Amino acid sequence: MTFWKKILESIRPLSKPFPSHTQELMKYLVVGLGNPGSKYEDTRHNVGVGALMELANRFQYPKSQKKFKGQFSDGRVGEARVGLLFPETFMNLSGESALPACTFFKLKPEQLIVIHDDLDLPLGCVRIKKSGGHGGHNGLRDISKRLGQDYIRIRLGIGRPEHKSAVSSYVLSTFPKSEHQTVQYMLEDGASAVEAIIRDGLLKAQESFNQKK
Repeated sequence: MTFWKKILESIRPLSKPFPSHTQELMKYLVVGLGNPGSKYEDTRHNVGVGALMELANRFQYPKSQKKFKGQFSDGRVGEARVGLLFPETFMNLSGESALPACTFFKLKPEQLIVIHDDLDLPLGCVRIKKSGGHGGHNGLRDISKRLGQDYIRIRLGIGRPEHKSAVSSYVLSTFPKSEHQTVQYMLEDGASAVEAIIRDGLLKAQESFNQKK
């Protein structure tokens, strides 16, 4: 069994009836970036999906449905109605999934939270950022092109390869066994960062997570 399969099986969302609060306004949409399919499930590029599933399990979200060119689930994080979305468009076209979801729920960019891998942070580091550039991340690039830059990002550190030319192969490579525990802790922290934003607000969540070593 591969590392990611172990993680996904351990945090798979519980099956529940679809929630009855669908008339309530959506407060946030949380998008976990990654590539669909078993070929990519173990890769560094898919940590955003792992953190999204950790959040789904923590708050016992309903089983996802095919919607908005991805897998979508509607539930609650604390008292707030929050949608969870895993685009199945492949990373470079993530905006094709995020845009119709935001449009359908009439969400502003600041109500969109995107969880993604980040080469510029060391492995295991979690940071919260609002607005700014895409930093070369193709998923963020496409979302920014379609929705603008004023959304919230949960940055999950995966480290950077020694040589710049190796970046493409690096993000699509798997984690060695020695890093598995660190990755699991990072997924949990990533979910906690989303929870903190929704519970305490962006600024307080940033003060908490962005000061961690």
